Amino acid sequence: MYKIIIDSCGELNEKMKQDSHFANVPLTLEVDGEDIIDDASFDQTSFLAKVAASPTGPKSACPSPSAYMDEMEDAEHIYIVTLSAQLSGSYNSACLAKDLFEEEHEDEDTEFKVHVFDSKSASIGQTLIGLKIQECEEAGMSFEEVIEAVDAYIAQQHTFFVLETLETLRKAGRLSNLKAKLASTLNIKPIMGSTEIGSIQQLGQARGMMKALDKMVECMLEVTQNCEEKVLAISHCNCPERAKLLMEKVMAKANFKEIFIVDTQGVSSMYANDGGLIMVV
Repeated sequence: MYKIIIDSCGELNEKMKQDSHFANVPLTLEVDGEDIIDDASFDQTSFLAKVAASPTGPKSACPSPSAYMDEMEDAEHIYIVTLSAQLSGSYNSACLAKDLFEEEHEDEDTEFKVHVFDSKSASIGQTLIGLKIQECEEAGMSFEEVIEAVDAYIAQQHTFFVLETLETLRKAGRLSNLKAKLASTLNIKPIMGSTEIGSIQQLGQARGMMKALDKMVECMLEVTQNCEEKVLAISHCNCPERAKLLMEKVMAKANFKEIFIVDTQGVSSMYANDGGLIMVV
């Protein structure tokens, strides 16, 4: 028996939600002193309205070790996939949960094995990693073989995103008022992506969302080989038609093994904001 635990920045698609092998551990969001749990009760419409009205913007808090440990029972092989350690304390919390869990069970006959993966990504990047773990487990790989295969998968994974608005970054102090105003006035959309260590870098920019989507697809294809063997995933924050358009742009340029689209949960909605798109392969 195996269990794949993904913090709530990683969206589970409908099939994963119905699969007992998967579990989500929620982060907590905070907007103007109000705590919002990123679980099945999360209301994206209400959250986005609160973020838009907030003068300071949202914050997030990672799950406690005990929240991870609550999901770590009833499995011999336990895999945890967290938001990039460069962006959140979720990875460190999961590592502490692993140590505490192993300590609690060290005298038992059953041998529990636990591994924590730093996704070096976010959102559907974590989703794809979870699916890769399942693929390896279902193929009959040993625990150690799964770790090796998934580490190799993470090393070649790439995350891209385009934001409709830079207001959340401005409120959080990560972008100056002048830069945010210029970007808004000139309709400049930066194309962002992950680095090898899981931090964020700017890959380019374009004037207008349609050109930005074209540029994002171009950036993706520059670093992606053997598309027919890969799964590409797209998550969107309150813009399903834009996500579908992005998928069509990808399909016009490359033939992927599979492409799927999900809506963002709480943490990804906080990062992407209203109208944002995330693409991972």
